[in-house]
Amino acid sequence: MSHENAASLREKNAPLDNLEDWEEFLTARYPVPDAPADAAKDKDAYRNYNTPARDTVREFYRLNHTYQTLEFVLDKKREFLAFDKRRMTPWEALDYLNTLIDDSDPDTTLAQIEHLFQTAEAIRTDGHPDWFVLAGLVHDLGKVLCLFGEPQWAVVGDTFPVGCAPSEKIVYPEFFALNLDTQNPDYQTSCGIYSEHCGLDAVHLSWGHDEYLYHILKEHLPEPALYMIRYHSFYAAHREGEYRHLMNAHDEAMFAHVRAFNPYDLYSKCPTPPVLAEIKPYYEDLLAKYLPSEMAF
Repeated sequence: MSHENAASLREKNAPLDNLEDWEEFLTARYPVPDAPADAAKDKDAYRNYNTPARDTVREFYRLNHTYQTLEFVLDKKREFLAFDKRRMTPWEALDYLNTLIDDSDPDTTLAQIEHLFQTAEAIRTDGHPDWFVLAGLVHDLGKVLCLFGEPQWAVVGDTFPVGCAPSEKIVYPEFFALNLDTQNPDYQTSCGIYSEHCGLDAVHLSWGHDEYLYHILKEHLPEPALYMIRYHSFYAAHREGEYRHLMNAHDEAMFAHVRAFNPYDLYSKCPTPPVLAEIKPYYEDLLAKYLPSEMAF
């Protein structure tokens, strides 16, 4: 697939107002990829929150569910979407992730950069378009928020809508009892402050690296890649089928790409990282093809 400018890639065709039309349109432009070749491995070994490998995981979600309120999310958007913290090259941002281990992840203790290269290499091995490979490489790049002093509970972990009732299928739902938003009856209905089928672009998800990176990259990547980045941690929706009452037809169609991305993000994790020196030239060229030489964070 040739690289097109971001405006044409995100162009929406106004007459396509139902799911069937969107699916036909998007499948023609962006065929939904097959699952990874090794995705049939024992999936019960992943996302095991009953007996996580590290004791940081449960405490992480207690803090996350306690403090991720609507007011908190709006404050963080105002603070960080100004992109006035630092300017870095994409590779400098990747290098920072060498120092970060995700406290919310029950599956791996590898530094984040190693997980990113594993994901990207699995996508590349299966022969998918280069923008999909790039999405695999950068999907967690928003975790540079930790570089600016943000606690991990405000950066990583599964995301969920704020301003409406939380789903029981979110990880550790019992901790929402500690969240101040539960005291506001306007936020405790299924739609809360939103309207039915308003579309996810109008919904505020818990603040973290997904939303942050989406706004950094939204002028540079095809829309399926942007959905992968923005919603890859929204497991309650793409894995459990929750919150469909807030999604519109376009979201439903685009989530086929989010679900196609998820196995690469999840099942490519393994104890042995790829050899960076061998693959770095390819990824340097890929970053240069799609992203500016320096980006504002």
